[in-house]
Amino acid sequence: MLQAPAVSLTVTEGIARIELCRPERGNALSPALVEALIDAVLRASEDDRVHTLALHAAGHNFCTGFDLEELDTLTDGDLLHRFVRIECLLDLLWHAPVRTIALVQGRAWGAGADLMVACNQRLIAQDTTLRFPGAGFGIVLGTRRLAERVGRDTALRWITGGNTLDQSQALASELATGVWSVPDEASDRAESVARLIAECMGPAPVVDRMTLRALRQASHGQGESAAKTAADADLAALVRSAARPGLKARLLAYREGVKAAAVARKA
Repeated sequence: MLQAPAVSLTVTEGIARIELCRPERGNALSPALVEALIDAVLRASEDDRVHTLALHAAGHNFCTGFDLEELDTLTDGDLLHRFVRIECLLDLLWHAPVRTIALVQGRAWGAGADLMVACNQRLIAQDTTLRFPGAGFGIVLGTRRLAERVGRDTALRWITGGNTLDQSQALASELATGVWSVPDEASDRAESVARLIAECMGPAPVVDRMTLRALRQASHGQGESAAKTAADADLAALVRSAARPGLKARLLAYREGVKAAAVARKA
């Protein structure tokens, strides 16, 4: 039996739409999904026709974060590699030479929330919840990008406190830049996404891709050299945190905590 693709990429009138296609797993970031996303972002970024990249997801949840399904069979080294590839994906989005927009519904947790943070425009649905639990198992991932969006003190409070944010909190903090209503029918979602992109992003940019990249770096207070230094620092912080002995044990403990919380909610 042929396996369904983890990601769908379509390009229409300069807009690349990348859809996460693992709804049965809450679009959790498996190795295959991460690699498919990296490939899709690279293809969109290298396509001179593309001026806007939209990230959205099938199913009820945008992305529930790191996929823990095969955790029992993995080593600390396997997990380190997976986290590094996720950081590479986030960095590609953050520095993409095109405009980026995330349309988020349901849970955007962990690296799923980081995917949203990495995009220029971030629209969320009424049922969206956001969490950044990585620090709870010792991982430093996406911290600088989140701090740039909402401020250092707020970012650290959310990360260290394990906060779960709803739509109103995300909008008030400007983590989210707008809202969207998810169509009931999956067949209507593509039309809804296209309409929202047009409303939110407007017409094609009047600047070329090189200028857009330079403007993005300037808006972050960085030149090209400083941007590379920041990206290297993000990766180094992740690797140092993930290289601590006992990464798998920490993730196993986190998974058991998630299961226990789910049972408690149902009781």
